[in-house]
Amino acid sequence: MTRRTRNSAAFQLYTPEQRVRRDNSRWTLVQGILAPVQFAVFAVSLILILRYLWTGEGLWAADVSIIVKTMVLYAIMITGAIWEKVVFGRYLFAPAFFWEDVFSMAVLALHTAYLIATLGGLLAPVPLMALALAAYAAYVINAAQFVWKLRQARLGDPRIQAGRPGGVPMGAAS
Repeated sequence: MTRRTRNSAAFQLYTPEQRVRRDNSRWTLVQGILAPVQFAVFAVSLILILRYLWTGEGLWAADVSIIVKTMVLYAIMITGAIWEKVVFGRYLFAPAFFWEDVFSMAVLALHTAYLIATLGGLLAPVPLMALALAAYAAYVINAAQFVWKLRQARLGDPRIQAGRPGGVPMGAAS
């Protein structure tokens, strides 16, 4: 549930109960680890794809990197669905993350299409890399959606608004 506060135009992504569940869930840490790992894998893979398209060398490395990126994506999607269940009570499409989840399905579909095309030998290398780049473009858009939403949530966090840096609740150990 998202809501606006009376004194602020910033929205609150979480109810107080959801915030407690989020803060106490091990899946929050898992997501916090997997997100930058996925971005690092994406960055390396993108370089390998562009290298192949530019030079014609390194197709195997590019393919492997895309498959690794897809596996990390599956991991973050599965653990993210579990996180959403813990925090919001449903595995996907909780109102707070509905549009991010919708676009995540497109990202997942494009990455899965790449796997099917690769493993089935359905596309030549250049169209295969174009499919990977489409999947990666969708991933970047989706990542930006999540970063924007979480930034807005942070700005709407009553602990931040109360002047406690980093969202540390009053009375918490420093």
